[in-house]
Amino acid sequence: MKLQAVSFTAAVLFGATLFAQLGSRPTGQTQFVSFEGAPKTAITLDQVGHVDLQFRVTHGNHINSNRPGSELLIPTKLSLSAPGELLVGDVTYPPGKQLILPIAPDEKLSVYTGDFTVGASFMPTGKTSPGTYRIHGQLRYQACSDRACYPPQNLPVQFDVKVLRSTSSSHRNPPQSPHAHP
Repeated sequence: MKLQAVSFTAAVLFGATLFAQLGSRPTGQTQFVSFEGAPKTAITLDQVGHVDLQFRVTHGNHINSNRPGSELLIPTKLSLSAPGELLVGDVTYPPGKQLILPIAPDEKLSVYTGDFTVGASFMPTGKTSPGTYRIHGQLRYQACSDRACYPPQNLPVQFDVKVLRSTSSSHRNPPQSPHAHP
């Protein structure tokens, strides 16, 4: 019961600080995370591809990880949309760093700070032709400082995946007979 009271008190204090902060700053102007890009990715028609998306949290802030450690906090989530010729597979998140705030010393939060990478896999469908495909998405996150949490935000992301012709053996010439033909 005492732990629930402490958690509730911490949530109320976070909320009060949040609304105090919101009253003094316009919402929607500050992004606490930037999309630093993704390396050029090329896959063949017969393989699953993987791309690592690079993000950076502004100095002095953190964002909740995809498993923040409290039901009261909003997890980070990457949503991706690919053209119909590509399927989006698994999205993989790094482990968060453990953070204990003075306002709630009994709660360990899982957060991302500084640079972090989120991975995603893609697979061509039977309708995929070789070419370059633009992937769109958004990173939904909740940023906090050591004094306040801010409203959740969405950061747009986009990158390209190049699909190359398959290198499967079915397109090779058949083996030649070792016997001499007249």
